[in-house]
Amino acid sequence: MAKQAGKANAPKRTVIAANKKARHDYAIDDTFEAGLVLVGTEVKSLRQGRASLVDGFVDIDGGEAWLHGVHIPEYSQGSWTNHSARRKRKLLLNRIEIDKIERRVTEKGLTVIPLSLYFVDGRAKIEIGLAKGKKSWDKRHSLAERQATREIEVEVGRRAKGMRD
Repeated sequence: MAKQAGKANAPKRTVIAANKKARHDYAIDDTFEAGLVLVGTEVKSLRQGRASLVDGFVDIDGGEAWLHGVHIPEYSQGSWTNHSARRKRKLLLNRIEIDKIERRVTEKGLTVIPLSLYFVDGRAKIEIGLAKGKKSWDKRHSLAERQATREIEVEVGRRAKGMRD
């Protein structure tokens, strides 16, 4: 009973954009959820499901986290109050999280990339990840692992249904 009540009160998460290529190109070390400082037309454009995280990255400057290169197109109904599509946007993180990210980026040479952009209870959030770039052989290796896992699942399913070769 307690588990069912917890699910009813769980925040609703509506995904707007996901950076699918990020998990292919990078090995994700750690993830963080951050809020975004947006202007009104950006929120309206996001509610229409329009955004691209492909060229995005996070930079720590002056003790603040900034999101660069994320494309949120201009709102079609907007007027002179419209926003710039690729402006830098401030991320809302705790001081401890910002310090941790900054320390790991400088020590280990990691980069911070956006993984997904979504709404939680009407508020725009972004999932960012500390990542290390993969080499081409790493990408081939992870692709081969995924394909082997898929073949095993198919074969187990065939045997469970009583089908043989």
